[in-house]
Parts: sequence; C-alpha cells; structure tokens
Amino acid sequence: MKPRKSSPADKLTDPGLFVLRAGVGLSMLLCHGLPYFRNFQESAAGFYNFFGMGKELTLALTIAAEAGGSVMLILGYKARLAALILAATMSVAFFYVHGADFSGEQSGELSFIYLLCFTALSLTGPGRLSMDGD
Repeated sequence: MKPRKSSPADKLTDPGLFVLRAGVGLSMLLCHGLPYFRNFQESAAGFYNFFGMGKELTLALTIAAEAGGSVMLILGYKARLAALILAATMSVAFFYVHGADFSGEQSGELSFIYLLCFTALSLTGPGRLSMDGD
C-alpha cells in the first residue's frame, strides 16, 4: 500500500485538536467544575444522587471529573483517559439527570454537545500539541 500524501489540511489537524481540547476543557472547568467546587454545600443539596451513592459523593466525583479531567484535557496530559472520564460524566448528565431531553427547562442539549466533543477527543487523541504528543 502506498503511503498517503499529506494535504494542506493535515497541517491544521493538531491546531484544530488543540482548539477543541482547550475550548471544551476551559468551558467545562470554568462553567461547571470550579463553580461546583466553590459552592459545594449549596450544590450538594440539589445534586443528583447517582445509584444511591449520596449527593455529596456524587458531587465530589463530578467535581473530580469536571475540574481535574478538564485540566488534564487542556494540558493534553493523559488526554484520552481524561476525555473518556468526562464523556462518562456527560453521559450520566444527559441520560440520567436530563432524561435525554433536548428541550424544555431541563434540556440536556449542552451535556450532549460536551458528550460528543469528549467522545471525539477520546477517539482521536489530543494531537501533537499536547503533553502526550500523540
């Protein structure tokens, strides 16, 4: 089999993956992970009790995923693992918390978009502009 010739678009793959990684990572960190961390007690009171683990434990695991996983993703450190954990977290948010609903007051549209982005990054990897460098 002949090696594939590279195209000009190939040069944009790594910058494109960086923009996607940094964009969804920063958004998740600043709009979800850190606010939950800063307001733990208030957030825990109304948080989803996943599989009966308790609201506080569920929130703590969510913060670990959304804040810790986001930082790892932004840096491109163990990025596939971070993206997979974030995708799992968004799966719970979309299917369980929002009932896979795309409209209404409890719309899961944003969690679904995050789910798609994190799933794509877990499949593609972070690109060369990352600590992982793959």
